Amino acid sequence: MSTEGKPDEQQVDGTRLTVAIVHGTWHPVIADGLLEGARRVLQAAGATVVEYPVPGSFELPVVVKAALEAGADAAVALGVIIRGGTPHFDFVATATTDGLTRVALDTGKPVGFGVLTLDDEQQGIDRAGLAGSKEDKGAEAASAALQTALTLREIRAV
Repeated sequence: MSTEGKPDEQQVDGTRLTVAIVHGTWHPVIADGLLEGARRVLQAAGATVVEYPVPGSFELPVVVKAALEAGADAAVALGVIIRGGTPHFDFVATATTDGLTRVALDTGKPVGFGVLTLDDEQQGIDRAGLAGSKEDKGAEAASAALQTALTLREIRAV
């Protein structure tokens, strides 16, 4: 895990943005930590937040797409995929990543990527923004979605 090169956190004004948090419910300790980090960042920015739980990470792209098409300015996709003893991990991680990328490009709206792909549960705990965690990937994904939405708004205003 490396945080080297990470930019400083920026406080942004998201008061005119609606952001959808779409979050998987597998591995609830880690997933709930990611969700709390995203909520904290979006609330601090003043964004309007709507939340949509989904069963797992594979379901994230279709619900993120629906939320963006329904009017959200940005989305934050949160999920936890832990490697097991079969290729299932690779299929779910690839499908989720490719699907979320496609949604962002097809809708022209940002998707903050907070999907953890892990070898074990401890790696998730280290990244979930929990007490003692080294990173807060839910907060980082929310911050990225906010900043990108504002950048796109600026570009489109020209």
